[in-house]
Amino acid sequence: MINIKNLHVHYESTEGRVHAVRGIDINVERGQFYTLLGPSGCGKTTTLRSVAGLERPSAGTISINDEVVFSTDDHTMVPPYRREIGMVFQSYAIWPHMDVFNNVAFPLQEMKGRFSKAEIRDKVLQVLHLVQLDGYEDRPAPFLSGGQQQRLALARALVREPAVLLLDEPLSNLDAKLREETRAEIRDLVKRLGITTIYVTHDQLEALTMSDVIAVMDEGKIVQEGSPVDIYRKPAVRFVADFIGLTNFIEGRVRAVGSNGDGMGEVETPSGMIKCELPQGVTTGAEVVIVVRPEDVNLVPNGGENVLQGEVGAAMFMGDTKEVQIKLKESLIRLRLHPTTEIDEGQVVYLELPPGCCRALIG
Repeated sequence: MINIKNLHVHYESTEGRVHAVRGIDINVERGQFYTLLGPSGCGKTTTLRSVAGLERPSAGTISINDEVVFSTDDHTMVPPYRREIGMVFQSYAIWPHMDVFNNVAFPLQEMKGRFSKAEIRDKVLQVLHLVQLDGYEDRPAPFLSGGQQQRLALARALVREPAVLLLDEPLSNLDAKLREETRAEIRDLVKRLGITTIYVTHDQLEALTMSDVIAVMDEGKIVQEGSPVDIYRKPAVRFVADFIGLTNFIEGRVRAVGSNGDGMGEVETPSGMIKCELPQGVTTGAEVVIVVRPEDVNLVPNGGENVLQGEVGAAMFMGDTKEVQIKLKESLIRLRLHPTTEIDEGQVVYLELPPGCCRALIG
């Protein structure tokens, strides 16, 4: 549905020439919700704007619905208005001098002679119903709440019935509670309509809860692509493990590599031996870092396999959980407990790190 091959984007800045996107390849299947996730400046919005035709890449090929819309091979550059896309910007970009109806109708009115006034009205009312803005047709756009303005921008993008929907951090201007509600609304709407969607965000929770596939970007490259579960549970590199959720890191050296083909092995750390999943092809003596999520760490009464001794540092009440920091010999482990758990600073405790939840990464 959307195919990107070897995409490069350069632009000039006050500090010189910037290589914003560095040879990425993306394939988005029909009806898929595909998210570009990463920190500011990683190239995700530049990639999205390239798909929209708002940026001219330096090299590569972009196809939408089997039509090549950009290619440096034959100098193809299809303008944005001829691409089968709808786009919602971070700022919404709605027109303040128009009411709700005319904001949504504008894309159809610009398609000269294609639709009658009656057809335009029917399409506008239909899409306003989809985004739950029935009855707001005559309201001036600036008089809408932030959440309503976001839905107005979404309606304007959908009214042309695009094959592809592009969303550039559309929830960043909403408060936390409204963001949570709107996440579900957008996900349900695009899935119900079957629209292929590319979503850009730096918010890991948005990516995890909304996506079919997540591509994590760093410094203009895709460093890992996969389902939300795989991205969270099986990070391939330290950057992904650190960027997605809270993660504990324990440095160590591979002591033994398993021989039964399950990918498990033993890593020697300053705090003790840890059995964990090893990277493919790793050898004895290699330096690795073990990653384990706070919710996977358990308090146990005494020692045993994958059990480390530590001392309680800070304990922070967070409402639905209590986050506790445990001091090991050369590292700090965070775990999450039930909020009513009694635990005292300075207390000696034993932590179980289940082998199946521990993953070693190179470097």
